[in-house]
Amino acid sequence: MLKRMKDMKDMVDAAPGMVEQAQQLGAQAQQMAAAQQAAAQARMAQAQQMGQFGGLPAAQPGVAPTGPDFDPIAGVSLEEFAAVSKGVAAYNYDQAKLPGIAASRGIPAFNWDEATKGWNGRIQASPAVAQRFNQLYRES
Repeated sequence: MLKRMKDMKDMVDAAPGMVEQAQQLGAQAQQMAAAQQAAAQARMAQAQQMGQFGGLPAAQPGVAPTGPDFDPIAGVSLEEFAAVSKGVAAYNYDQAKLPGIAASRGIPAFNWDEATKGWNGRIQASPAVAQRFNQLYRES
């Protein structure tokens, strides 16, 4: 019984040191998180200046990129694809509504199906196409 009381006294005596150590660890964790966030922000700023992928120049606002990756697929431009894709938000992102939204913009269902497959493939394969799609999606 006396040994238990001595152990309890030792534990109470050690508690302030343990609390201080925990506070120091917490402060270190916060400093590390802040440093990681600052580094990530610096990388993002650099990526925006250099272009996000492979040193490509960053997309210029209002200037549509050119090249075969940006040619329309089944008559559907990347701008139209982004606008239709964003239009599904009004239907709680119900993918079944996409052909109807496309049709309301004059895009036949067959063309929309082909364009969806093609644009999704290009977006996955080309960082520049993905970047432009994201920009158009935010703007539409």
